[in-house]
Amino acid sequence: MLNQLKQAFHQVIESSRKKIDFKNIGYLPRWAILCFDSVILIISLFVTRLIVSKIQKSIIIDFGFSSQEIILLLINILFFVLFRTYAGLIRHSTFIDAAKFFIATAATLFSVLAIHYGYYFFTSEEVFFIPQLFIYAVISFCGLFLFRVLVKQVFEIYQRYSDIDSRLNVLVYGTDENAIAIASALKSEKPARYTVKGFIDKAGKNKSKEILGLPIIHLNRKTAVILRIYNAQALILADNNLTKEESIKIVDSCIEHNFKVFRAPLISDIENNTNLSSQIQKIQIEDILERDPIKLDNKLVAKEIFNKTILVTGGAGSIGSEIVRQVANYKPKKLIILDQSESPLYNIQLEIKSNFPELQYEAIIADVRNINILEAVFEKHKPNVVYHAAAYKHVPLMECHPSEAVFANIVGSKNVADLAYRFNAEKFVMVSTDKAVNPSNVMGASKRIAEIYVQALQQKVNNEKASATHFVTTRFGNVLGSNGSVVPLFKRQIEEGGPLTITHPDIIRYFMTIPEACQLVLEAGAMGNGGEIFIFDMGEAVKIIDLAKKIIRLAGFVPYKDIDIKVVGLRPGEKLYEE
Repeated sequence: MLNQLKQAFHQVIESSRKKIDFKNIGYLPRWAILCFDSVILIISLFVTRLIVSKIQKSIIIDFGFSSQEIILLLINILFFVLFRTYAGLIRHSTFIDAAKFFIATAATLFSVLAIHYGYYFFTSEEVFFIPQLFIYAVISFCGLFLFRVLVKQVFEIYQRYSDIDSRLNVLVYGTDENAIAIASALKSEKPARYTVKGFIDKAGKNKSKEILGLPIIHLNRKTAVILRIYNAQALILADNNLTKEESIKIVDSCIEHNFKVFRAPLISDIENNTNLSSQIQKIQIEDILERDPIKLDNKLVAKEIFNKTILVTGGAGSIGSEIVRQVANYKPKKLIILDQSESPLYNIQLEIKSNFPELQYEAIIADVRNINILEAVFEKHKPNVVYHAAAYKHVPLMECHPSEAVFANIVGSKNVADLAYRFNAEKFVMVSTDKAVNPSNVMGASKRIAEIYVQALQQKVNNEKASATHFVTTRFGNVLGSNGSVVPLFKRQIEEGGPLTITHPDIIRYFMTIPEACQLVLEAGAMGNGGEIFIFDMGEAVKIIDLAKKIIRLAGFVPYKDIDIKVVGLRPGEKLYEE
């Protein structure tokens, strides 16, 4: 033990010559903690003695120990050992550690009182001065408790301020329970990534008040101005009552002045033992689309899919794979995923297997242009509902390969629709595009021809009553995040340092997210009675150049300064405005 003490002392001397690094200070061994606690007991005993002598008005300085005091110390240390008060880590002390000290101190007090009254019963002589015992118990417990609180606070203060330069100063937008819980969790998080500087309250009812010791700031000016006044680099949106318009206005104000914007999750959605900072996500371009949230009739969709065999063609593509995910949530009897692309099909198969282990499904490699393979699939599975998402969709590429567009988008659609008709599927839902309206390119024309053929089949059903199939077409515009769409292209160009390329400064497009588009496909399919073309409300049209500027700002750059935007000219078959 002497050697260990010498080594510990040597380490203290050596470390004193360097800058103290609290992160690398090791934990004390248990015997050392017990020694520290014993020293606190001895100090408590001396303080008790001074208090008692002050009360008795007979102050005598004596550094020796009486036999009674030695017994008291030994009993106290014995209960420390029995209750393992030394087993906890001082810097991580909790209420449980305080409870252990209280129990050990109380047990010491009762044991000594038992000895005192037992000895008095047999000899009529008092062993201890009773008030001194109670004073000692209070002082020793407070000393042990305060020592641990002090050590814990030292480490917490160090952790709070040691990496303050690497943290992001933020304001939290909102003063509801969720916003307060988010801010509280961020303040107590270790290691901390954010320093919360205050709360923004749009109502102004709590002006000049504080929450968690932080100011509540009335939103009486632009958000960016408030961020600058409070020296914050970012804003965390934590108000559950924000409308879409309010969110867009706030985000636009922030990114225009190069402030970052984050979205906080609902505190109820955060899993235990999960780092909150990792769940606070940067605002994405999908979050600030100028369109109202879509309200869906999930009961209608559930009735359409539940306990039925569903076939999704193009089931490994960006749209088809999301249809597969959403269909799986409605518990179909069997889910058939058909695609010609091997690797993406394998990936969606693994995902379904992992997320829906009880679902009966089959992944099939097949080309919709091959009628023989498709016929075998229909013969074997006899699907009740068919979602046809297999298609070629890239306008410039199809301009170079028009025959492929014809075979995939026209012949492929005809094959799937004919088989749905022949095998009496309840519903055939075709995924089309707004480029089929007055088409100016091969891809749009091929999709329009497919639409006409599907409608003709519905007319045949109505006239001949030879099949029970209802043929429905869904039509929507550009989908954010889909393979080859403009947003992933812009993000990749930003990663490469720019420039962002647009085809024309006045070009506009309509956008929606992949999940929204697929939800609408499912609902349109459930609503359709046959022959309809459902056109989705895509919200406000977006100028591509404005979209490019927003994406650059969301990435933390300044348009034309950090990242340039270059106009390259319209591509063959491309329109300025989609209809």
